[in-house]
Amino acid sequence: MITFYKNDSGLIPAQNPNESCWINAVSPTREEIRYLLEDLKIPEAFYNDIEDIDERPRLETENGWNLIILRIPFKSNDEKLPFSTAPLGLIFNDDVFVSLCFQPNDMLEDFVLYTQRKKIAITSHYDLVLKLLLSSSVWYQKYLKHINQRIKLAESNLEKSIKNEELQALLQIEKCLVFFITSLKGNDILFHRIKNLKNQKTTLNPDLVEDVEIELRQAEETTNVYSNILTGMMDAYASVISNNLNVIMKRLTSISIILMIPTLVASLYGMNVPNNLQASPLGFWIILLMSLFISILGVFIFKKRNLF
Repeated sequence: MITFYKNDSGLIPAQNPNESCWINAVSPTREEIRYLLEDLKIPEAFYNDIEDIDERPRLETENGWNLIILRIPFKSNDEKLPFSTAPLGLIFNDDVFVSLCFQPNDMLEDFVLYTQRKKIAITSHYDLVLKLLLSSSVWYQKYLKHINQRIKLAESNLEKSIKNEELQALLQIEKCLVFFITSLKGNDILFHRIKNLKNQKTTLNPDLVEDVEIELRQAEETTNVYSNILTGMMDAYASVISNNLNVIMKRLTSISIILMIPTLVASLYGMNVPNNLQASPLGFWIILLMSLFISILGVFIFKKRNLF
């Protein structure tokens, strides 16, 4: 879907593409792709790069067109990876600004509503780039709050019983955090490249640059903190599981030894040799009581040594 936006106390939809300051394309159809490539004549190489879900954040120039790719977060329908990141391509020249993303997301629509609510005007192409980068950093932090809630829920479930489902939930969250950390590092490098562009140093809004830097740094630090907490938690539960297994094996070994005692006594007196009890009518009960006594003695010794 392609939406045209113009400046009017914030970004509002424009009916005439010629008066738009931003062309936003999300999961474009074939006709919309033809419009981007043939009518707007954006470089096809740029389009192909953005289409790659694993494309890294970067800045590139070709034939008067500029390409900026940043990674934005989105909520996935995949239970194995509830949160992930996707490339958002910003393609622009002196007259046209196009954003292209092949993954539906909540960030871009929320950004438009935010500009309308705060009546924020777009002063230049790079001003829009920085504002989108700022919005992506804010959305990283929003999703990190959801991830933190999932961590607490998984931790609460693990305190009740350690099951594979809870451990797999932690593993899924850890994968999300890995994607977030990688994408935020790429966005941070991209931001510093934009900030240090020689032809833009005097035109960029210093307050906006500072806001972007603060939000990016906060998102990175929060992600690293959650990742470290999750890693420590998984290591702790791995140790708990290993310790529980050792306790169970110790108890099973102790039980096996106790059960072996009657078997050993019965085996000795069951041999086909004289044992002084073969003619006694109480021989069976004597052997039974002897086995029971030795077993009880073994249980007492094991209990005293905390082997049960």
